[in-house]
Amino acid sequence: MPIDFRWRAPVRDEELRALHAEGFGTDGRADCWAERLQRHSLGWVTAHDHDRLVGFVNVAWDGGRHAFLLDTVVAVDHRHAGVGTGLVRAAVIGARSSGCQWVHVDFEADLARFYLSSCGFAPTSAGLVAL
Repeated sequence: MPIDFRWRAPVRDEELRALHAEGFGTDGRADCWAERLQRHSLGWVTAHDHDRLVGFVNVAWDGGRHAFLLDTVVAVDHRHAGVGTGLVRAAVIGARSSGCQWVHVDFEADLARFYLSSCGFAPTSAGLVAL
């Protein structure tokens, strides 16, 4: 069965916490994802293999033309199978259909090939301050 990508589908905190713990090495016990997404996000994309959550990306925005991809994560056993590319593609479509004109993403150097080659992002200069 192919992976099912869903825009703004309901999320279960415990499922998303577990996926983030696997992908980012965090415990995530205090994360209330459903509430946070509803309050702060333009949208999000979930990827499902049958009923199992295997991928996620959050689409934050400035309330106007700019959307930002955050927290892109794919379950370890589903990596390198197109799930990440599908998540980003669905996020871009969702942002465009919501009226955004730009989608931004920051990433570490080891993800450059994924975002620039596989997902079609153009390199830009950006800045970051660690708080």
